[in-house]
Amino acid sequence: MRVLVGCEFSGAAREAFRSLGHDAWSCDLLPAEDGSRYHLQCDVETLLDDGWDIAIFHPPCTYLASSGARWWSGRQEEQADALAFVRLLLDAPIPRIALENPIGRISTAIRKPDQIIQPWQFGHGETKATCLWLKGLALLRPTEIVDGREARIHKMAPGPHRWKNRSRTYTGIAAAMAFQWGETD
Repeated sequence: MRVLVGCEFSGAAREAFRSLGHDAWSCDLLPAEDGSRYHLQCDVETLLDDGWDIAIFHPPCTYLASSGARWWSGRQEEQADALAFVRLLLDAPIPRIALENPIGRISTAIRKPDQIIQPWQFGHGETKATCLWLKGLALLRPTEIVDGREARIHKMAPGPHRWKNRSRTYTGIAAAMAFQWGETD
């Protein structure tokens, strides 16, 4: 299966699909954090018509997440651009799409998410509500419910790399996506 993981620099979802034998590629404006040759450093919009079977999109949440709502004032144009980008990704000519983002503006401007997941449902003792908007995909089933639910991401100290550290896909969630959504018909 040809898999596109858009707006991903970490390689977590890409590598989860590749480990199961899929032709998976990540794409981001940033270089691959893991140095993988299966990463395309470009605008994901240029790849949408390339015959993918499934796409997992992680659009930037700066102007979309409720956690940043206090900074939205005076940023209507940036938010409109972010929502237009989400619509473009959701409307891509790809039969199976998952778009993930925190709770925020997409839910009221476009549509409610199909599912909200937490890292603690997939083997990570943390909380971080993550919305999934799905097209042609089943809801993601929890794989390993764990205790020790801490809001580590929410409590992360300010710093120049905070946004990167907050945006990484949890490996347990990536593995569940690859295993459950990577099954062929």
